[in-house]
This record gives sequence, C-alpha cells and structure tokens, in this order.
Amino acid sequence: MKPNSASEQELLMQRLRDDLIDSYDEELEMEIDDRGFGDDTADAIGLSGDPESQREARRHYFRELFRLQGELVKLQDWVVNSQHKVVIIFEGRDAAGKGGVIKRITQRLNPRVCRVAALPAPNDRERTQWYFQRYASHLPAAGEIVCFDRSWYNRAGVERVMGFCNDDEYEEFFRTVPEFEKMLVRSGIQVIKYWFSITDEEQHLRFLGRIHDPLKQWKLSPMDLESRRRWEDYTKAKEIMIARTHIAEAPWWVVPAVDKKKARLNCIAHLLAQMPYHEIERQPVTLPQRVHHDDYIRQHLAEGLLVPEVY
Repeated sequence: MKPNSASEQELLMQRLRDDLIDSYDEELEMEIDDRGFGDDTADAIGLSGDPESQREARRHYFRELFRLQGELVKLQDWVVNSQHKVVIIFEGRDAAGKGGVIKRITQRLNPRVCRVAALPAPNDRERTQWYFQRYASHLPAAGEIVCFDRSWYNRAGVERVMGFCNDDEYEEFFRTVPEFEKMLVRSGIQVIKYWFSITDEEQHLRFLGRIHDPLKQWKLSPMDLESRRRWEDYTKAKEIMIARTHIAEAPWWVVPAVDKKKARLNCIAHLLAQMPYHEIERQPVTLPQRVHHDDYIRQHLAEGLLVPEVY
C-alpha cells in the first residue's frame, strides 16, 4: 500500500505517530501505579495538543489496563492457591501485537508464577526429536502460568509457508496436535489459544513504523520481510490451522488487533473470564524491627567501586 495522494500521506503519518505514542505508553505503564492514578496523572497522560477525545481515550485505556492488571494479580494468587496449571498460546502474523499483550499480562505478575516461553528456531539436535519435545519441557507445573509467544503452531504457519517442513511432517502435525492438547487437558493443564488478527494494511503500516524507528528496527528480520510478501500464503495456512485444530478441549479465540490498545484490554478481559478465580485472603504482613548491634561499624567502600553519578 503506497499513499498516492496528500490525504493518504497525511493519514499514514498520523497512524505512524499514533504507533510511536503507543511505544511511549509502554514506559508510562511501567511507571504509573494504579493506586496513584488520580486526576493529575490522568491529565498528564493526555498529550498536549491532542483533541480532548483522544486524551480521554488514552485516560480510559490506562484506567482499564490497571484495573485488569489488578484482576490478573488476583488470578495469579488463585492459580497458586488452587495449584492450577495454565498454558496460554499467542499466535498471529508478524507485528500483530502478541508481544504487547504478553507484556501487559506479565507486567505486574511474579515471574516465578507467570513466565514466557519464546523458543528460537530448533537446533540440529532438536530437529531430530519428536516435534513437541522441546515445547513439553516448558509446560507448567502446579501453580504456574506459561505464555507461549508462538508455539508448536509454528509448524502450521511459518514452517509450512517457508518450506521448513515437508508434506508428511505437516500432516503428522495435524494428526498429533489435537491428541497432544487433549492429553494436556486430561493431565490438568488448561490450554487457551489466541490468534491476533490484523489487516493487510495494518501490517504494512506497522512494518513501516519499525523500518523508520531505530529502536524497533531489530524487530524486523529477513523472515519477517518475506512473510510480508507471502501474505496470502500465511492467510491460507492460518485458515487451515484453525479449521483443523479448533477442538472443544482447546478452542481458538480470535482477537481483532488492528487497534492495539483495544486488543490488549479485550484479550486480558477474556482471559480472566476463562478461569473461576476469586480473591485469596492474604495474611496480614508485619514488618519486623531491625536488629541493631552497638559493636557494628559499617566499612567504607574501596575507591573506584561506586558508579559515577552522571545524573
């Protein structure tokens, strides 16, 4: 998609600006605590010069995000208390926003309870293993949540489109994966699968944003660029994948993801609804008094150990 008029060029620049603002919001999300989200903070979130409707939309996003993240903390406590086991699979095209929603889910959770599995391409040894073997080692124990940033569905997507597997391996995957996931569910692991859906035009925009943003250029690999060229091949592969692996024990859920912020909120809200969690009562915490010893003398640091105070 190339803008062929001044109005289209202006629209493209506005959308690129919105994408850049979204990147800044990631930092704000880390800095702002829900309990400190008062009127002053809400006003600061809206960028000066933006229409009031945009400022209010951003304020609403932050309020809802922090509210949902508070619910995720309750969910985490329930998972630990009930010894539940959860696998959440995030799939979608390159630049569909999978990493963004995973970041918001895990942002305020204990990494010992909720962890991310983002496996690289298999090495020579792993290529000779049972296909699911390297994924099985990342499955959760009791009281754990594992978020797969891409998963065993690589075989139905990138491996199929790019020719990294043959027809026999492809068909064997579809024969095996429903039984594999049913086995996980029978063993007590809840499997939740999300596909993040974006349009052709939106992926084009996001790739342009990565090309022109030095802080995001690392996200573009030669494989990503080739996937852009093979958009239709990926569409066909995705349609076959969902049709052949949408099972009652582990159904697919499609997240409309053209609007990143709405996609994050909708996905988190849906995820919370998939488990019968409730708030776990915590025991009151009492901070103990520090012990003081009259004969203790703090030693001076050796010269050169301190980090220079440049700021």
